[in-house]
Amino acid sequence: MKPQPILRAGAPERDNRHNSRRVSRVANFTPASALIGGALIGISATLLLWLNGRIAGVSGIMHGALQRRGDDAVWRWLFLAGLIAGAGAWLWLAPPAFAPRAGYSLPLVLLAGALVGFGTAQGGGCTSGHGVCGISRLSARSIVATLAFLVTGMASVFVVRHLFGVAS
Repeated sequence: MKPQPILRAGAPERDNRHNSRRVSRVANFTPASALIGGALIGISATLLLWLNGRIAGVSGIMHGALQRRGDDAVWRWLFLAGLIAGAGAWLWLAPPAFAPRAGYSLPLVLLAGALVGFGTAQGGGCTSGHGVCGISRLSARSIVATLAFLVTGMASVFVVRHLFGVAS
């Protein structure tokens, strides 16, 4: 039996007649790490709400850390440091999980980051605040915001990949 190539989702695949057809395989899907990561995010958001009375919206936490002084800023900086330390620990434990992506210029990445920041300000929060905490509280505003994030993300991927021709 001939080994099957690993393809990214939606990549063209050639059959015996050299016709291209779309396949819907997801490369590198690991349900265990997704479940563990999701559980840790949920536990962290719950603990922050129970112990500190705060919603775990990362954009709001960062905005507050940059704007406030005193005791309120301390927990925010500790939260942000924990995010960075957690990513650093995962990089140390599983270096292959962090393969660098080539072909993206620094100005393009900075522009993308600025657009995300602008979007979180316009949406009144980010996916962590609306998607994780807001939906779990059955907030209609958060459900609408999360749907808007998803639809905008899908439209952006379609435009970049299919209209601009930029591959992932």
